[in-house]
Amino acid sequence: MKSFAFLVLFLFAAQSMSVYAGSFHKDVKIHWGDGRGKIHDNEGKLLSLSLDKSSGSGFQSNQEFLYGKAEVQMKLVPGNSAGTVTTFYLKSPGTTWDEIDFEFLGNISGHPYTLHTNVYTKGSGDKEQQFHLWFDPTANFHTYCITWNPQRIIFTVDGVPIREFMNAESRGVPFPTKQPMRLYASLWEAEHWATRGGLEKTDWSKAPFTAFYRNYNVEGCVWANGKSACPANAQWFTQKLDSNSQTRMKGVQSKYMVYNYCADKKRFPRGVPPECS
Repeated sequence: MKSFAFLVLFLFAAQSMSVYAGSFHKDVKIHWGDGRGKIHDNEGKLLSLSLDKSSGSGFQSNQEFLYGKAEVQMKLVPGNSAGTVTTFYLKSPGTTWDEIDFEFLGNISGHPYTLHTNVYTKGSGDKEQQFHLWFDPTANFHTYCITWNPQRIIFTVDGVPIREFMNAESRGVPFPTKQPMRLYASLWEAEHWATRGGLEKTDWSKAPFTAFYRNYNVEGCVWANGKSACPANAQWFTQKLDSNSQTRMKGVQSKYMVYNYCADKKRFPRGVPPECS
């Protein structure tokens, strides 16, 4: 962690367009929820989002990025969280948006959360992979990270890669390379689909539902005046998975993946998308 902190400070000093967050007070805006989102300390390290029957809540980064590495520690809604969705994601504006998703789909007490990941390009997604985590994400804080560079998108949980989405534009597969994105996080209600396809409804007697975020960090290429510039020595910009990381990822996928669009032959009867091969 000391070496990472040094790298962050060095990049900030060397490149004003490269940012290193760390404070919810100065780096994000709670943009909806009418007081249901709260920052709990003077340093801006801990933030909570709440959901009740009237509204959920959310925050967004003050800056946009074209490539970057974003991570946060999250502690999810405990107990009966059926119908709730807790998120941490990147998204561009407009009707043909790009988006990179971590979405945590709640469940009834005693049943696991589903971690839903997806990648959208030009408004089209349908690249879902879902996991049941190997720990209780409501008991303690855990670190979730998105690394987005021109070659790939890497999703990690507590430093363990769970998914890699490669840039396969050469094979006609869209990849987010042109639209700057903001970071967003939210807690909202989606009982019509979130838990067992909508079979389990939200128990509003348990409201308000609350999720916590802490130690928010973003290192990226800040978009300003129609362009972005990235520091040449940013490790995430060329990051890839070595053989050990690939092995760890395959182990997680074999044990904890519960849905993979690439294996859904009913959905793709004429053959899976080209990036799956």
